[in-house]
Amino acid sequence: MKQRFVTGIPAAVGFLAVLVLGNLWFALLMAGLSLIGYYEFLTINRIRRFGPTAITGFVGMSVIILQGFPFAFLPSYDWIAVVWILLAVMLFITVATKNRETIDHAALGFLGVLYIGFGFHYMMVTRLEYGLALTILVFGCVWLSDIGAYFAGRAFGRTKLWPSISPNKTIEGAIGGMAMAIVFAVCWSLARPDDLAPSTALLLGLAAAIAGQSGDLIESALKRVRDVKDSGTLLPGHGGVLDRVDSWLLVFPIVHVLQILPAV
Repeated sequence: MKQRFVTGIPAAVGFLAVLVLGNLWFALLMAGLSLIGYYEFLTINRIRRFGPTAITGFVGMSVIILQGFPFAFLPSYDWIAVVWILLAVMLFITVATKNRETIDHAALGFLGVLYIGFGFHYMMVTRLEYGLALTILVFGCVWLSDIGAYFAGRAFGRTKLWPSISPNKTIEGAIGGMAMAIVFAVCWSLARPDDLAPSTALLLGLAAAIAGQSGDLIESALKRVRDVKDSGTLLPGHGGVLDRVDSWLLVFPIVHVLQILPAV
């Protein structure tokens, strides 16, 4: 527990400081975390970290991240074309390497780029295009959902949510997390009505809680099937990047896909 505090508090303060600074600083942080997260994903899935599939994945990740970068030097491009080219190259690698890089490697490498790349892309876009306040709102919904789920689970948890994936999570905890996120978002909208309407805030809190808890379960399922405890060792006591951002990776894309945030 002591190690968690020693590592966690400086990391949290540093993250919040960069979040407040925004602009290029936050974009660089998102780019760095995305590449570390993809490295962890490759490691968990036992894919050669610097093999052709991995290198293609890192390039694809960079393209996705750079598209939302401030002062980006890349022109706008068709996302469908980018995704298809990435898929085609990864599939061709299986042929070029005579199945040393297998179809499983291609599938997992491709999945990791989309899962991690678009997650961090939309975190960056939220901060750069929607500003600090709305970004804190989304992060706050995720964090308070986690806090609410933990304390509600401890106090009222009786019914296991998904014991084969995450033995400690309960339905009561999940409901408590949803309630906390919704209350936070609605209170925010009442205090800052220019940011978003209460009905939109309710949708945001609900979506953030459901997507965030789903992201946590997805990460748990991945680690369980690969028989690993943590995604990495970057943060002693906390694991790796993916252990810390598993909830975020689904929440930010879903907020944009559902167009919950006000138009900019």
